[in-house]
Amino acid sequence: MTASIVLTIILLGIVEGLTEYLPVSSTGHLILATELLGFEAQRWALFNIAIQPGAILAILVLYWRTFRDVLIGLFRREPSSIAFVRNLLVAFFPAVVIGLIFNDPIEALLENAIVVAWALIIGGIAILVVERFARPVDAGGVSGVSLRQSIGVGLVQCLAMIPGVSRSGATILGAMSLGVDRKTAAEFSFFLAVPTLTGATVLQLAKHRDEITTDLVGQIGLGALVSFIVALVVVKAFVGIVTRYGFAPFAWYRIVAGAAALVWLTVR
Repeated sequence: MTASIVLTIILLGIVEGLTEYLPVSSTGHLILATELLGFEAQRWALFNIAIQPGAILAILVLYWRTFRDVLIGLFRREPSSIAFVRNLLVAFFPAVVIGLIFNDPIEALLENAIVVAWALIIGGIAILVVERFARPVDAGGVSGVSLRQSIGVGLVQCLAMIPGVSRSGATILGAMSLGVDRKTAAEFSFFLAVPTLTGATVLQLAKHRDEITTDLVGQIGLGALVSFIVALVVVKAFVGIVTRYGFAPFAWYRIVAGAAALVWLTVR
């Protein structure tokens, strides 16, 4: 790998780790980053998706005790562990169906930076609206989320297939609008990312397996490592920020970033 390629990989890995679990759209930022830095969007589209396991691993490491306790609880048939897994599976299912049916149109959008810019702006406004009118109640953790709320979160997550919408933003705000408290909504989004991002990555790698070279495997490995390290730091800080300040700072960031991107994409 050349020095420029390594730098590109590190930059995109940082963007992925920074934005995957924030309500600002990691895919959207990766698309804008490739445009801003003059990279070929189609060439890096597969890489941007394939490095997601790094961010997934960060959640498994940070919440390993939770996953351990749920696994033990399943063997003991504890209601809370069963409810935890049920909620994640129910929320994950709509993304599987929609992703398989509309995979090609979704892929086409991954190269459209204009869509990303508009989605950032509209998503920022949506965050402000939900923050203003939502009346969340403490659910007591992911296992305390109802089946109806889990289905709703799963349906809302499908909106994130539009680049720029933000998977974490859609699921967190969807949960809050259905009455789930901020902390639980954020953790639900983190845990739901594990099957969702794993499924999306496996689907894309299987579909584009002919494009995967030895060099690309090395590039993906480095990008995933960078995103893992950055995500470890971001996730820990994120819960504290939203618990104290809410999501408004992220909403205004989305609006400003989206507007700036739209202007730049129009006049360049």
